[in-house]
Amino acid sequence: MRLSVSPLPNGEGLGVGLNRYIMKSINYILSILTLLVVTSCDNNFEVVNNNTNVPTQVSPDLLLSGVLRNTINDQVSEAWGIGNIVVQHTAKIQFVNEDRYLWGERNGVWNSVYGNMRNVQNIIDLATANKQNNYLGIALIWKSWLFSLATDAYGDIPYTDAIKAKSEGVYTPKYDTQEVVYNGILADLARANELLGTSNEVVSGDILFGGGVASIARWRRLANSLRVRSLMRISNRRSVAADLQAILSDATKFPLMAANADNAALTYLAAAPNQWPLYGSRVGSFDEFRASKSLVDRLVAVNDPRLPVFARPVERPTQAGRTEYVGIPNGLGDTPALNFNGGPQGVSRVGLSFACLVCSSPAPVPNVARGLVMTYAELQFLLAEAREKNLISTGSAETYYLNGIRANMDFYRAIVPAEYGVNLNPPAEYFTQAGVAYTGSSAEKLQKIGTQKWIALMFNGLEGWFDWRRTGIPTVTPGPDNLNNNRVPVRYPYPRSEQSLNGANRQEAVTRQGTDDLNTAVWWDK
Repeated sequence: MRLSVSPLPNGEGLGVGLNRYIMKSINYILSILTLLVVTSCDNNFEVVNNNTNVPTQVSPDLLLSGVLRNTINDQVSEAWGIGNIVVQHTAKIQFVNEDRYLWGERNGVWNSVYGNMRNVQNIIDLATANKQNNYLGIALIWKSWLFSLATDAYGDIPYTDAIKAKSEGVYTPKYDTQEVVYNGILADLARANELLGTSNEVVSGDILFGGGVASIARWRRLANSLRVRSLMRISNRRSVAADLQAILSDATKFPLMAANADNAALTYLAAAPNQWPLYGSRVGSFDEFRASKSLVDRLVAVNDPRLPVFARPVERPTQAGRTEYVGIPNGLGDTPALNFNGGPQGVSRVGLSFACLVCSSPAPVPNVARGLVMTYAELQFLLAEAREKNLISTGSAETYYLNGIRANMDFYRAIVPAEYGVNLNPPAEYFTQAGVAYTGSSAEKLQKIGTQKWIALMFNGLEGWFDWRRTGIPTVTPGPDNLNNNRVPVRYPYPRSEQSLNGANRQEAVTRQGTDDLNTAVWWDK
């Protein structure tokens, strides 16, 4: 059988015509491609392909709000997970490892500080280039606060070289001694105080103090109040009297927090996304944490009106209708913790002001609690201690001490909703009773200052732990089932990732500082 090919109308065979058609098509396609190549080399290439919805540079205000929110929320989370536990404001009834000092890695502070310092440094760079001294001053304050958290938690840390990866290609920063870090912190805080108010830009993105002209004075007060905190932190290692007195002697040059209105305390919103960080907690996870026996017993002993702020009455009192507060001892094993005083209904929950929205019926007001950085009450207690130790000659230690107590009570009186039914007016005899009155030996007075400051530092990140390590006040006794040989931890170990990412520099710090564990005191604590 033969296949015949009929000629095309123009007389060409099918094979020849098909080939001609294919060649024409190829030439057409090549022409299109050539046109595309030529036009793609046009001078408008970058303009056409640039995504105008993705900025290549931002202004300081856009960075500031995120940095403030992220780091303060991290501060709240660290308070909840460890800070309140280790200084025995709270204790656990389930999953009690934290309360028994089986901590494992504690990388939250490290990740928060170094993760957020990128944008803090970006603010510093932008503000420096644009001569925006207000933003620069704020960024230096935040840098100082963040690095104080890191060094107080870990000791020697990357500091001088920490933010040089982008600018100078330093990917394995050296660890500076804690003394060097504190020298830098104090210098930056002093510089911030001098810079603020010396330029004309209006601060925006300031979710802590509200921005605008009025916020500048509050940022200056925070800078100098943090200087007092930092100086007192290192006061066991070097003389700080002259520096403290210089601040106290010139209120115009070195303004300090003067009232609760100056508190560095983030106010949360009632609706998402800027809500109290514990807002979304599961009931079960939240209720693992309960008021500690140490806190409840100390407040009950002096009939302190703040007790119902920090704790809720037990659900199953010893007598029907009776209002009863029972704290759980710290450091119990799983079974004794869960069964203490007859079980969870016999142990006080954490106060309603700090609760998650699904943790109570009726649901608590969602934005009562604050994200604390530093308060006027803390400053007053620091000054009371400094005056009692004769590190300053300005003012009266007793006045500072009483101001601190009243300020903390007034702070909660202002934020706790009336529907909670909490009376924060102290009884008439409160300030004259033996456990509170500013009487006794100097050591006894310092004990009272430290104890009242400990109460006021509830939910203030790790500050209570840092301060207890320095002063030893109040007494913190490891629980009976602790897993740290009856020692309260005094440090976070470095993240394990540092061994592989920055091993040589980490090892140098460990050799200098001491064993990388929970029990090696940092420089200011030795």
